[in-house]
Amino acid sequence: MLNGRVCLVTGASLGVGKGIAIALGGKGATVYVTGRSARPGDNPFGGTVFATAEEVTRRGGRGIAVVCDHSDDVQVRALFERIEKEAGRLDILVNNAIAIPNGLTETGPFWKKPLDFVKLLDVGLRSNYVASYYAAPMLIKQGGLIFNSSSPGARSYVHGPAYGAAKAGGDKMSHDMAHDFKPFGVAVISVWLGLVKTEKVMMIDENKSKYGPMLAIAESPEFGGLIIDAVFNDPARMELSGKTFFAAELAERYGVRDVDGSQPPSGRAFMGPPSEFTDVVIE
Repeated sequence: MLNGRVCLVTGASLGVGKGIAIALGGKGATVYVTGRSARPGDNPFGGTVFATAEEVTRRGGRGIAVVCDHSDDVQVRALFERIEKEAGRLDILVNNAIAIPNGLTETGPFWKKPLDFVKLLDVGLRSNYVASYYAAPMLIKQGGLIFNSSSPGARSYVHGPAYGAAKAGGDKMSHDMAHDFKPFGVAVISVWLGLVKTEKVMMIDENKSKYGPMLAIAESPEFGGLIIDAVFNDPARMELSGKTFFAAELAERYGVRDVDGSQPPSGRAFMGPPSEFTDVVIE
């Protein structure tokens, strides 16, 4: 359980972030929920940070909505100043915000897609660095955890080079941040989520044309939050720090099942293993 713990989940008005926030709330945490969507009309799916925060509270935690654009460093700094002032602590940072462009899942070479796809390197990679930077002092006080939402696209071809670079960069960033945090007892992990039944995935697949049978083994949006709870409550979690994992394999390690009782399979067989980074340090 996470009673008395304070978490921040970025990009939580919809999808994976929303699911993680709700799951952490179900474990009793206070969860700060960030995103740009303040009104139902702000995105095609109607989700808002306020609706997510309300659901966190309904599940037994305490949800606090903060409208925040993670491409704006001033807003991000203000967010962490608010958490410090109101809560005085931060135990878990979930870096999940990402600028998903329209047409991301369409096929075709990168030069025939909008140049705006490069925003994945801003909100999705740079934003993780900035949030972790401002979170560090509070996390160090608690010996906390940073969970970076990642994907097999870090290694395999998934959605093209901008997406792949963002995810690969995030995994390496986790590794190097873990080195810096090690003396302070803060764990940093990257986790490759599988296909997640987000609002967007379910809309795309209305006619079972895009993902088809894969939906039967897809993960719920809450699955990642259940894994975070298990990792945080592991006294040996520092042994995981700096590494990248399949969500399904971490879940199996801790005996975590998805909300419907299923055990989603690992994608290792067809996506390849996470990249291994050297522990050699050159100062």
